[in-house]
Amino acid sequence: MFERVCVLLATFPMFVSGSVSCGLASTWLESVVLSINIVKEGFHRELVFEIRHDHAPCDVQVLLVQGLPSGVYIDQYQLASLREDTGLQVLLDSAVDVEDPAYASSGFSAMVYLSSPGLLQAVVPFHGRYHRPSTSGGWEQVPISSPRLLLRPEHCKTVTPTPPHKVVEAPCTVHNESLCSWLEIEGLQVLGFVSLEFPVGDFTLAAPVCAGTALVTMLCCAFLLRTIWKHGTF
Repeated sequence: MFERVCVLLATFPMFVSGSVSCGLASTWLESVVLSINIVKEGFHRELVFEIRHDHAPCDVQVLLVQGLPSGVYIDQYQLASLREDTGLQVLLDSAVDVEDPAYASSGFSAMVYLSSPGLLQAVVPFHGRYHRPSTSGGWEQVPISSPRLLLRPEHCKTVTPTPPHKVVEAPCTVHNESLCSWLEIEGLQVLGFVSLEFPVGDFTLAAPVCAGTALVTMLCCAFLLRTIWKHGTF
């Protein structure tokens, strides 16, 4: 399964640099394109974020805040392993229980940190949860919202707010040791709609499945007992 969403940034004021605050050039922001792809199939998928832009007037930190619904989860231990192996920088805003089904879980946000210069890309694995069975089975649709895009010049203490864009507070790095000012880009033009479908169990099949499981279990136990009685030493 492969879906694609392109997000084009709105304009922003001219770049201003100083010891106190910074802004970003509107011409540079117009060159930025954010694309989101969902790859792989089944319960184990990947979100692929990619940002392309012209040469930046300064080193810019990028923070993508991706909201995810209760129907999916991200494995924190998998993130820790990927951070060591690939340098992936992802911070979750809350603890995620990978064992809970969708109806016992809540949504959460994943903060993906990227830094310029050059191509900005991150591949974030996520997984589908089990959903409550229905009387007809079928599929459960799980929509994935577009991420929020936050920018911050590398060496600036504060970011200059300019409407319609606003300054927000968010963790400076994936280590979540302090908060920094980020410019949240408003008015994003989103092309496309991203959603997933996961299979749902058929509740009407519970009785035959349980009966079949019990029958197979008893047959296996009988076979084992017969084998032990025939070949065992007592």
